[in-house]
Amino acid sequence: MARVYNFSAGPSALPESVLAKAASEMLDYEGSGQSVMEMSHRSKVYQSIIDGAEALLREVMQIPDNYKVLFLQGGASSQFAMVPMNLMTGSGKADYVITGQWAKKAYKEAARYGQANVVASSEDKTFSYIPKLDPATFTPDADYFHICMNNTIYGTVYNELPETGDVPLVADISSCVLSKPIDVSKFGVLYAGAQKNMAPAGVTVVIIREDLIGKAMDITPTMFNYQTHADNGSMFNTPPCYTIYMMKLVLEWLRDEIGGLQNMQAINEKKAALLYDYLDNSKLFRGTVVPEDRSLMNIPFVTGNDELDAKFVKEAAAAGFVNLKGHRSVGGMRASIYNAMPLEGVEALVAFMKQFEQENA
Repeated sequence: MARVYNFSAGPSALPESVLAKAASEMLDYEGSGQSVMEMSHRSKVYQSIIDGAEALLREVMQIPDNYKVLFLQGGASSQFAMVPMNLMTGSGKADYVITGQWAKKAYKEAARYGQANVVASSEDKTFSYIPKLDPATFTPDADYFHICMNNTIYGTVYNELPETGDVPLVADISSCVLSKPIDVSKFGVLYAGAQKNMAPAGVTVVIIREDLIGKAMDITPTMFNYQTHADNGSMFNTPPCYTIYMMKLVLEWLRDEIGGLQNMQAINEKKAALLYDYLDNSKLFRGTVVPEDRSLMNIPFVTGNDELDAKFVKEAAAAGFVNLKGHRSVGGMRASIYNAMPLEGVEALVAFMKQFEQENA
């Protein structure tokens, strides 16, 4: 069977060369006589894999030396509790901007452990924009300021970061990590579930400035304390070994085949422009996000007719374009065009949409 074009929001498509490399090493990793899936995480050969993954991530993202890279589990959702448990320990206050479901869940979780303040929200228009922020509304003595940088469900992204001064900026970057360069030094904490741009589901990456480690609440479980994982090289318990190995392969692909994050950004911008340009000129389809806040990674769109939306999703799947149905809270369609989606996939989708428009306009 031919491979389909997978527009899933996550777990998402992986680069074919990465899948092929993993397949070739499935039974025997570099002469070890065993699969990475079955080797001890305490072995020298696996230590070289996890060390290599961290070194590559530091190189590709240009992570400063005063930041720790942690490979954790529990998804980005676990960070909704870990962040306040580890950081909300000074004033006991934190600021949150609500730009979608995940930002809202992060805020609600933080409110269990301290005073979480909603600085701004775009819920009034179904999260179809990034709210303008007024620094005068920020909490001056907040322990941190939290944003979800790219909103997977709604297709919005921050193009300008909040100016938070001495207050550490914390960002969920699950659906935009590795899509373009990012200045890590502007953040106190970055965290991401891997299953969109980094690896299969199973590992959560946390990049944290060293001075923010070691301040956890007394009630913090051992496994939820950043110090635990920083002190043990992400090996306090068995890590998600195979997923970290897959991340290493993806990072090699990004560095060696793509040529780094600037090249990746150029490719992603070209893909997104192709689809947005069509949506802006279509008489049948339209995008749902204000132009200035459009994501490069997640592009929601509708026809305005639920029955026609359902017909499009069904016919698209039959034609080899899968996982285009929008999130249940939004409806319509959503094309997630992460790093591994080739330009040819977006070109083929646009051609199919044009054909569907001719037949159904």
